[in-house]
Amino acid sequence: MNSKQIENWADQLLIEYEEGRKGLKSMSDQLNPDENPKDKEDKRQINSMITDMSYAMDWMRTGRRPGNLRGVDKRSAYQKRVLYDMELFPSLDIEPEERTLSEREKQDLYDILIELSHRERQCYLLHMANGHSMSQVSEILGIKKSSVQSFIQRAKKKIERKVLCHTNAV
Repeated sequence: MNSKQIENWADQLLIEYEEGRKGLKSMSDQLNPDENPKDKEDKRQINSMITDMSYAMDWMRTGRRPGNLRGVDKRSAYQKRVLYDMELFPSLDIEPEERTLSEREKQDLYDILIELSHRERQCYLLHMANGHSMSQVSEILGIKKSSVQSFIQRAKKKIERKVLCHTNAV
């Protein structure tokens, strides 16, 4: 697998911008505004282009406007690696194996979940087992997202304590 297969479009664009910026820098270095008055304007224009390219590159690296202090900051939003060709990994088994729980495992799971309040159990199962986002759970149950977060955090703490007690008892 070569590096071209791994890079996404933003990585490729960043490479092209970097090459262009290096070319502009070399052009700027060749100009001599002291000897030739026309070079002064050209150098100013090229330096402006270098600044604009650097700004665009910062934006592509971080996924947000450089210098913007508001909004959600998602570092490297465009840098997420994407698998374009699943043929590269023929041995990956993406289908989950179905497995039935033993009676002991069912009882352990019941013992853990019974410790949760009704609302904690609802939020935890919708989020963790069904894969809903906290916003989706909030909409489904008709409660605030912050409440969903609190219920899930409390449920996780209770489950963690119960699992620790269970493993220490065994």
